Amino acid sequence: MYILRHLYNSRNKAYLLTYVLQVERRWITIITISGTQTPVDTSSWSPAAAKILKQKQNKPMSYDYETIQQVRFEMELRATIVASAKALSQSGLGFEKFKKAKCNEQLWTLTEQGGFLIRDDSTPAIGIRDIFANGSKYATECATAAVIVAYKGILDSIQENEFNRLFSGLLLYDWHIQHNLLLSKQTAIKEALPGDLLYFNNPDFSAETPIWRGENAVMVGDDLYYGHPFGIVSSNKIISKLNKYRKPDSNTSAYLTDEIVYPDYVYLSQFALDVRPIIFARIGCIRYVV
Repeated sequence: MYILRHLYNSRNKAYLLTYVLQVERRWITIITISGTQTPVDTSSWSPAAAKILKQKQNKPMSYDYETIQQVRFEMELRATIVASAKALSQSGLGFEKFKKAKCNEQLWTLTEQGGFLIRDDSTPAIGIRDIFANGSKYATECATAAVIVAYKGILDSIQENEFNRLFSGLLLYDWHIQHNLLLSKQTAIKEALPGDLLYFNNPDFSAETPIWRGENAVMVGDDLYYGHPFGIVSSNKIISKLNKYRKPDSNTSAYLTDEIVYPDYVYLSQFALDVRPIIFARIGCIRYVV
């Protein structure tokens, strides 16, 4: 049967109507563009992005976008975040506490706290790429690694000059992020998709090993996650690893939390590789937009 849903769009102050088809007790999501059900042609998309869209369409939610370009950008960025997670897992990146962190100091300044601050004579894009190319020169913990994956995915999805502008003065340190990254959060683990940043909590971690209080991870597929330094493994593998660092005689297992973190896809889509850049020019007192 068809179920009529009303979605409130805060931008245009109007109620949008979205139809959701229920088949065999399973919700099939309808993607709408400005409130209108619209078929999405993925024939020119990367296979990974098209696959993620299908996964999203099978989630028990309704999603409204302003343009088809926004739909494609989100799925392509999710796919590049997954690719970045796989690449970082093979980069040779070391695992250390912040006080023992290291980086390529030709491109970055190692802060007293163990963060990586991009040097004035380098650029954020060059610095991020170097982590993947020369991973053995770097060492950090899981939160910074997850954020690095997100930055690399964005770098591969938007114009490089815009990346350098948006993330000027880039600092990689735990969950310290540049304001333009605009990470969003929601509590609905069943809605997680490849490219999302997730967290495994270890509530009974041993005081002797506080670094194992949890694990920041990137979802790369069905029950597959990249978590530094574990690599790409299942949720059970991560939980099993964390459980080894609990308090003695603890019976409280580590677990995957409900929190999902992801970039602001709509905001970043304006800088996509296929978006024509805006050029401002002034001749005399007349200002032109090209």
